[in-house]
Amino acid sequence: MASNMKKKAERVAEKKEKRPFATAKYIRVSPYKVRTVLDLIRGKSVREAQAILQHMTNAGAQPTSKVLMSAVANAEHNQGMDRGDLYVAECYANGGAMLKRMQPVSKGRGHAILKRTSHITVILDVRKAEGEI
Repeated sequence: MASNMKKKAERVAEKKEKRPFATAKYIRVSPYKVRTVLDLIRGKSVREAQAILQHMTNAGAQPTSKVLMSAVANAEHNQGMDRGDLYVAECYANGGAMLKRMQPVSKGRGHAILKRTSHITVILDVRKAEGEI
């Protein structure tokens, strides 16, 4: 029994993400709004992505900027990577739990209002030099 658990632990360790990443959960912005921001920074260098996020007025820009900076800090502190070599390899926003509210309407009825939340994830990677394969 214990040998199966060790094998399973090894398989999980092999599949674990090696790239630096950061996640913010239950952000009170709709994932639809956050995805428009993430589309702009995907594939950009960290410096360029941060500049884009600083000058955006979209509601999802500030939390995305915080997640990006957290991922950069994780890369520098945990894996010893250089900030200048990093770029946004992947970024996505999944829907989180919804706050359910009611809007009263005529005849004693109520319409549902769903206040959406987001789980924002940013994964960084090191940009390879031109000569490398």
